[in-house]
Amino acid sequence: MNKSSLRGRLIIMNFLQFAAWGAYLTSMGGYLASSGHGSIIGWFYSMQGIVSLFMPALMGIVADKFIRAERLLGLSHFLAGGFMIAAGAYGIASGEAMNPWILFALYSMSVAFYMPTLALSNSVAFTGLSNAGMDPVKAFPPIRVFGTVGFICTMVAVDLVGHQHTAMQFVISGAISMLLAAYSFVLPACPTGQNTEKKSLVEALGLKAFALFKEKRMAIFFIFSFLLGLQLQISNGYANGYISSFAEIPEFANTFGAQHANMLISLSQISETCCILLIPFVLGRFGIKRVMMIAMGAWVLRFGLFGTGDPGPGVWMFILSCIVYGVAFDFFNISGALFVNKNTAADIRSSAQGLFVLMTNGLGAFLGSLAAQAIVNRYVESQTDVMARLDGWQTCWFIFAGYALAVLILFALVFRERKEADANS
Repeated sequence: MNKSSLRGRLIIMNFLQFAAWGAYLTSMGGYLASSGHGSIIGWFYSMQGIVSLFMPALMGIVADKFIRAERLLGLSHFLAGGFMIAAGAYGIASGEAMNPWILFALYSMSVAFYMPTLALSNSVAFTGLSNAGMDPVKAFPPIRVFGTVGFICTMVAVDLVGHQHTAMQFVISGAISMLLAAYSFVLPACPTGQNTEKKSLVEALGLKAFALFKEKRMAIFFIFSFLLGLQLQISNGYANGYISSFAEIPEFANTFGAQHANMLISLSQISETCCILLIPFVLGRFGIKRVMMIAMGAWVLRFGLFGTGDPGPGVWMFILSCIVYGVAFDFFNISGALFVNKNTAADIRSSAQGLFVLMTNGLGAFLGSLAAQAIVNRYVESQTDVMARLDGWQTCWFIFAGYALAVLILFALVFRERKEADANS
């Protein structure tokens, strides 16, 4: 397989990988809210965190020992797509009589097989690039960008065809997963059993990296990674339903944002794509502490602007909130991963990356989704009057912004940066 063909195949893989996710991730909350089940949105988004605690590690062991990574990627997408299509079909067929917990069960099975594919697709790409004599550090980012492009495309498409508030979004997602399952047969082979060293269960599951908590500086970093992780799924879960709720107010009913919340939110992913390119510059210039503080400050703005904006004269605040999302997400996730890579020994580097993901997208996202649900239920779902619900939404966003500000202040006071170690990290 020549390098040009390899790049093309990996670009298509990444496009489909994240297109399946983008079809529902930002609009599922709006669908649940419009179906009268807004009080359990947090459970749906927390499931991604729950399965991220153990499924990627288990699938990684299977890929290392038994099934080639590209084949396991295809099998996982086949199962994820099948369960997601079943969830969508159930939601469509049952209509207003839908039992949300049946939908939740089918959705959870899909997510359990989808979340490990995020790591598997990276393994396929890294293996293919390395075997072709290419440097993954340089060659992978331009390929990975097409994943975000795929995410944006399905976000916008689901909105344009009128399914951001219907169960058809799940069917679309499942169909894309099925397509990637079939496409996996043309992906580069990833041989199993390359590492014959026997490992304990603790090492195989990546738990050895917990020894990093013995080092004060790394322990503080991982604790704050968890605290930031609490925020990661909040806007994914609630932004669509919040912006769409303005359609119930005559003044905003016909505004673009109220009618096309998903398209407005897609600016966040566009910003994310652009901000990836800034990371080498800002990290080398400012160091990990100030870059993380910039990310935390961006989260404050992200939530605060949601609380003060509207889809009418205040739509610029929504737009600005979406623009700063790229800084909030990328400067935290990617810079944090680079920091972990630079400050851990080679023999536990992969496990340390797994620990970083566990603290953020696993435990953090799980507990953060449930905490956000409790706050939204208290201030929004308990209200029946339209204006009272809107006031409740604004209170929620200000609470989230206040939390982000508190984390920023604590991090500035507690975390100590070793300039000689972190410069250009």
